[in-house]
Amino acid sequence: MKYSEIFYSIQGEGQLVGLPSVFFRTSYCNLRCIWCDTPYTSWQPEDKDISVEDAVTAILAYNCPQVVITGGEPFMQAKELTRLCQQLGQQGQHITIETNGTLFEPVEADLLSISPKLANSNPDANNHHFPLHQRLRINQPVLRQFLDQYNCQLKFVVETERDLVEIQQLQQEMQIPSSTIVLMPPGITRDQIQGKQNWMVEICKQQGYRYSPRLQVDIWGDQRGI
Repeated sequence: MKYSEIFYSIQGEGQLVGLPSVFFRTSYCNLRCIWCDTPYTSWQPEDKDISVEDAVTAILAYNCPQVVITGGEPFMQAKELTRLCQQLGQQGQHITIETNGTLFEPVEADLLSISPKLANSNPDANNHHFPLHQRLRINQPVLRQFLDQYNCQLKFVVETERDLVEIQQLQQEMQIPSSTIVLMPPGITRDQIQGKQNWMVEICKQQGYRYSPRLQVDIWGDQRGI
């Protein structure tokens, strides 16, 4: 598999926030979010190789029952991802897969943490990545497959209150329960996160959504491998 890092930390986002977890970060992504906080997996992907068996061994060595497979976009390596999840599941691991929700493959997982990309993720219109990103960033048939077959959370990066219109339109079109939707501020510093959280929490209270902090940013700032 192509990957960038394996590390032991806590889950900083979503419904399992604060839970000690081993992170296996795959490389390569089919989208080009302008605010991507792991450009070393997308805009300039690292090209390290590891076998599925060695990845399983490295993950299990931390003796932690929770594993988060993230990226990049893990489903770009569907064959290897399927084998990885199967072997981790055989070892009793709780498996979370973090995905942008544009590619589907039936895999063994306990939680699909899906982050559909809103228009605020678009690269500059003059960037050659813009047309493909804009076309791919929301894939409703794939989202439907995940929602129908897995325990899911839909985690949206929200910059301004205007983003709520896009979220609510998608929610209405796909009949997504409010309790499945997670709002999360962008940012790579504690101040950037805190500057948005008050009004975002109020939206969650009004709409029945979940607010997610970004604990890894609060604790460590803009560092990787933590």
